[in-house]
Amino acid sequence: MRRLAGVRSIALLSNPDSGSGDAETVAACLRSHGLEVKEFTLDQISEAFSKPPDQVVVAGGDGSLACVAAPAARAGIPLAVIPTGTANDFARELGIPREPDEACELAAEGKELRRLDLGWMDERPFLNVASLGLAPEAAERATGLKSAIGPLAYGVGAVGAGLRGDPVHCVVRCDGSEVHSGEAWQVTVACSGAFGAGASIETDLADGKLDVVVIEAGSRARLAVHAYGLRKGGIGEQEGVVKVRCASAEIDLEGMEPFNVDGELVDSGSCRFKVEPHPVEVVVG
Repeated sequence: MRRLAGVRSIALLSNPDSGSGDAETVAACLRSHGLEVKEFTLDQISEAFSKPPDQVVVAGGDGSLACVAAPAARAGIPLAVIPTGTANDFARELGIPREPDEACELAAEGKELRRLDLGWMDERPFLNVASLGLAPEAAERATGLKSAIGPLAYGVGAVGAGLRGDPVHCVVRCDGSEVHSGEAWQVTVACSGAFGAGASIETDLADGKLDVVVIEAGSRARLAVHAYGLRKGGIGEQEGVVKVRCASAEIDLEGMEPFNVDGELVDSGSCRFKVEPHPVEVVVG
């Protein structure tokens, strides 16, 4: 891990639609530590990097991070995270405080940097996971419940998807070798492996590899076992699950399907995945 020194100027990028985030409050907290803070929204990323700051801070949920992490990596600028979304899986995985004041203090005073891999789904970057099948359906079912029950919405959405969702027909290849052909409940391509407000896939965050997990279609009753494996660990050792570590992956589909990419729902046809080995530096301590 590299040590960070001499931070004076910060570009704060915020997503005003993410959870309970308040950009003005976050900016005031950062300024209370003696920092020069310039505020931007996520549609002003190019402006934020036009005069490179010492550090970039993102106040938002998981879906707000990769679109900033990619240009920050290209510019060699460290990234700090203020988790103001609903699930905040990336912050959980890295041990970043959930309380905004504590996260602001870490962003302002932290010196320890951790290098991480950056995943790409075609031209779209991601830090956590990109998932096909039940995961996007669960996320869609959770959307309307977030304001009422917070992170519990993801569990409720997952139950609904498990009871009513359908498998997806796909062909999955890892480093050019076919690892699955047929129906699958879910296919997940992971960098950090964190998703769904507490679920995870065991990964190494900086090994230059992707972890691909295919939950093959079978008994709907077994989905409860798979869900337990995603929450408690060991999903890769379960019957009916294929887990492969690779540098690149392909998912071939018969048409367009929804994907959950770091909490954002996007439609895609057949797609390709690759990993950029540890270009992102995140403030962690």
